[in-house]
Amino acid sequence: MINHKIINFMNARMHAWTMAETVDEIFSRLKYGLFTQHVVVNVAKLVNMGRDAQLCASVQSCDIVNIDGMGVLWGAQFAGHDVQERVAGIDLFHALLERAAEGGDPVYLLGAKAEVLDKAVVAIEQKYPRLKIAGYHHGYFWDDEESVVRDIAGSGAKMLFVAITSPKKENFINRWKEQLGVGFVMGVGGTFDILAGKTKRAPEFMQKYGLEWFYRLVQEPRRMWKRYLVTNTVFALKLLREKFFR
Repeated sequence: MINHKIINFMNARMHAWTMAETVDEIFSRLKYGLFTQHVVVNVAKLVNMGRDAQLCASVQSCDIVNIDGMGVLWGAQFAGHDVQERVAGIDLFHALLERAAEGGDPVYLLGAKAEVLDKAVVAIEQKYPRLKIAGYHHGYFWDDEESVVRDIAGSGAKMLFVAITSPKKENFINRWKEQLGVGFVMGVGGTFDILAGKTKRAPEFMQKYGLEWFYRLVQEPRRMWKRYLVTNTVFALKLLREKFFR
């Protein structure tokens, strides 16, 4: 298993791995029965970790912390770290489903609104007809978390994908990881919304040049403008301090 390419950027531990290295490591850990809590970090999450101790603890307790956003990738490179590529959460999700379908590993899907989740499940079944979906549940269950955890644990799933907003999903996973009964758990943010056609992913050229945040801002300006204005500004200031004053 991989034990190198771990960096510390803005006081956060990250695994500077490629997509292929990450997928191989995850299934190697599954093979040897090692529980894996996975998370990806982007600019917003990294900034919020600096002011939310619970979120920071949840992220840093993870076994694998991948760099998702291009802003974090470029920032880490600017600060002198050797990072070759990002591992976008949605791309990793698809890579893992493809490998799980090949190996017969059942998965459980958790999150989003019920109608969105239903459409996402149909899309996944069409794309990966050999995939075993052990169960799924919408993301509005906070009045009875234990029953959802029991359902996941009793489903026989080996992999759990949680499509809930931050920091709820990170804290939920960290809170219940010992009772979930799966070998791998990963937060996938708005992936189910994209699969269901509720939102669209940015074109490839915008992904390449780190403009996914702008594409999302255009789609949801009222909800996103303040978040990106604040987090991007704070990140830029923290990056300058990391580069020149650390």
